[in-house]
Amino acid sequence: MIEEPDEDLVERCRAGDAAAFAPLVLRYQRPLYNAAYRVLGNAEDAAEVTQTVFLRIVEHLDEYDARHRFFSWIYRIALNEALNVRRRGGREEPLEDDDAVAAGAASDPEKHAGDSQRSRHVQRALLRLKAADRMMIVLRHFSDCSYREIGETLELDEKTVKSRLFEARQRLRVFLREAQAA
Repeated sequence: MIEEPDEDLVERCRAGDAAAFAPLVLRYQRPLYNAAYRVLGNAEDAAEVTQTVFLRIVEHLDEYDARHRFFSWIYRIALNEALNVRRRGGREEPLEDDDAVAAGAASDPEKHAGDSQRSRHVQRALLRLKAADRMMIVLRHFSDCSYREIGETLELDEKTVKSRLFEARQRLRVFLREAQAA
């Protein structure tokens, strides 16, 4: 089955076809949740941010400029909302997904323990980064965005993205080394 392009679905939504919004939610719910989770480190807050983003999309769909990628537009909304929640003092919880924990522990408990510890170190290091650095890392390494896509999302040129991403990675390395030494 061929997926209908975002732009077509957006136009259908703008024309009053409420059913056209469901494929957009299905397509982007997971990536938006993952981005919010990496910024916040909390599953409940990430789920709330994801819901809020879809409400904002519906409310502001007429403001979307089709000259830009829809994904870049909604991703920017998600990152801004996650940062707002973080500034307001969202909850901090360990990064454990109960289903993943149960599945991983049952198949290989030692591997799961190592993966879980590594995930906690990465998340702690991410949360120590400035918001701009964290967004760069999340977009590139957790959401697999290209430099061009990151540039569109953050309204930066590609060279600036590469430079800032390099610097963010350097700072992340320092925090990861500190986490391993502790």
